[in-house]
Amino acid sequence: MSPEPKIVDVEVVREPPRVSRRLAAAPGPGSGGPPIHPLAALLLLAVDNLWLLPEFVVIDWVITIPLCFITVFIPTLLIQKLVKKQRTWTALGYALLLAVIAAVPTSLLGTPLGAALLAWFGISRLWSGGRGRTVP
Repeated sequence: MSPEPKIVDVEVVREPPRVSRRLAAAPGPGSGGPPIHPLAALLLLAVDNLWLLPEFVVIDWVITIPLCFITVFIPTLLIQKLVKKQRTWTALGYALLLAVIAAVPTSLLGTPLGAALLAWFGISRLWSGGRGRTVP
């Protein structure tokens, strides 16, 4: 006497739509990766190191502080918005943050932060558009 076979109900499920590999692998504007483009971090590093030049300190701080702020704010906003493809408010926030750091009249904060950002994001991403490819 063999046992009687068990009857199983089958549910038919529709197959999910196929997505091309290239489309699935392409990162979106807000997906992972570093929040700040390496070019913006390099700009912060360069402008912040201007505080070390003795000739730059001679100029009155009323001129140099706003000049450093604007010199970092506008390019960073454009880099984050156009190159990194971030939303306007997000790009504005990062540009404001880096501009305030650059406007501090010492290079105690901006230089280590700019160097740390470049190390985190990888300087090789600068020439590859932030996609993570290395430069030969």
